[in-house]
Amino acid sequence: MISKNSIQNLKNHIDIVDVISQFIELKRAGANFKACCPFHGEDTPSFVVSPAKQIYHCFGCGVGGDAIEFVKQYEKLDYVPTIEKIASMCNFDLEYTSSEKRQDTKVLENILKYYQKLFISNQEANNYMLNRGVFESSLEKFELGLAPSSQQSIDFLKSNFYNLADAQNLGLIASGENGLYARFIHRIIFPIYNQNDKLVGFGGRTITDHNAKYINSPQTQIFNKSSLLYGYNLAKKEIFKKKEIIITEGYIDVIMLHQAGFTNSVATLGTALTKEHLPLLRRAGAKIIMAYDGDNAGLNAALKASILLSHGDFAGGVVIFEKGFDPADMVKAKKIKDLQDLFFKAKSFVPFVLDYKISLYNISFPEQKQLALNDVNAYLKGLSPLLQEEYSRYVARALSINIRLVQSQSTNSSQNIKQKVRLDLAELQVIKTLLEKPTWLDIVLEHLNSNVFKTHKNEFEMLVSKNKDEHLRGILLQENIKVLSKDELKMQVVKMLVPFYKDKITKLKEQNLSIKETGFKAREYKEKIKDLMSLKFGF
Repeated sequence: MISKNSIQNLKNHIDIVDVISQFIELKRAGANFKACCPFHGEDTPSFVVSPAKQIYHCFGCGVGGDAIEFVKQYEKLDYVPTIEKIASMCNFDLEYTSSEKRQDTKVLENILKYYQKLFISNQEANNYMLNRGVFESSLEKFELGLAPSSQQSIDFLKSNFYNLADAQNLGLIASGENGLYARFIHRIIFPIYNQNDKLVGFGGRTITDHNAKYINSPQTQIFNKSSLLYGYNLAKKEIFKKKEIIITEGYIDVIMLHQAGFTNSVATLGTALTKEHLPLLRRAGAKIIMAYDGDNAGLNAALKASILLSHGDFAGGVVIFEKGFDPADMVKAKKIKDLQDLFFKAKSFVPFVLDYKISLYNISFPEQKQLALNDVNAYLKGLSPLLQEEYSRYVARALSINIRLVQSQSTNSSQNIKQKVRLDLAELQVIKTLLEKPTWLDIVLEHLNSNVFKTHKNEFEMLVSKNKDEHLRGILLQENIKVLSKDELKMQVVKMLVPFYKDKITKLKEQNLSIKETGFKAREYKEKIKDLMSLKFGF
């Protein structure tokens, strides 16, 4: 079992924004952060994360909690695996109270050392990398290794008494019809680290002309190729400093670009850029340059990435390498100045997408021009209203049509439709203040009860009963609801109680009371109002 003290130390160590942003993209909204809720479908962000309170809440579906609860629900894990996953993400060492053995991720680090020794002594692997133009210093910097035969890897694990179940869970080995086998066989190994500098898996390049030129570790508890970027651990300092990141398609491209001084370069792991990459890219607020090959695969990947990034309001552009060249080839050919010029003149995402889409149609024919217009209109809908208006002119010129034919509307009409919910700001201010200042609750209860609340009676009753309801969490995270000072709270109580007692006086006529009883009650309520108006009541 994990010790309670260790769990508490982990809670103190983590930041909810850092944790959640590794799963979904967060955008700053005042003191908080917002996103579209990952737990229900929506187009308008209603998912709010508070760094000050270290909680999250969705105003759409009501889910919420702390960082641990988010990972638990998002990854659909039990509590202990959730704690272990977060600890792994944050490079935090947990303490266990029993001899129960946890998953030993050290096996990744030690088998990498084994791979590195094999690489140094293997002339074929060295020659391949040296022929690609990679310096020995770069081989060391990127910790390249060499995976041997399947049996040699398994013998290494057994001879060092590693738990084979751990090795299998971490993607080093797998089980087949003939028993265990290593996933990486006769391949140059590229270690892959997460953003917290923790080794989480490997990429492998064949040196035996295997049909699969490159393979990666399989999906594991700590390895998700759709959210990782190769070389990010080495590039992040320069990315944050320069506010620019270069994203390529290949591991060797990254190594060679670093070797040439472009130390803000990274690569996707054999996959296109995905939404899961966006939180990592958003952190540095950097300009993004997509450096892709000019073949069909590269162009399609560049198109998808440009759509994703432009719809996410990222700044940057695309560089397409022609004539079969890639960044690694240009570095080897010592065309460093040409590379600098290409990156500097990267074509912005929106015109790249528009030009590419229009190029797919023969717009000399009216029918094809209409199809092209439909295509670009669908894309424009995902841009901000300002960009839609600006690029409507661009499209009109490119298609030689009237600008009125180019659709210019808000990104999502649903953003302009606000759900009408009855709110009483005064009542909510009192409730939020008491949530923030619970020691004031007993004083307020001497004067207020839930009957005074016309709109938010249920929420006040939840507050009094100390029920941790989703509505209370939502009130805490609404920035437009002010936390009152003690004097402001007193005045707000007065403003709520005076009309409350005036209403009681009015309703006395409707009650079946004697004249004497009616008069007594009326005087009692008027006296309360008098005390309230003169602030003659304890608080």
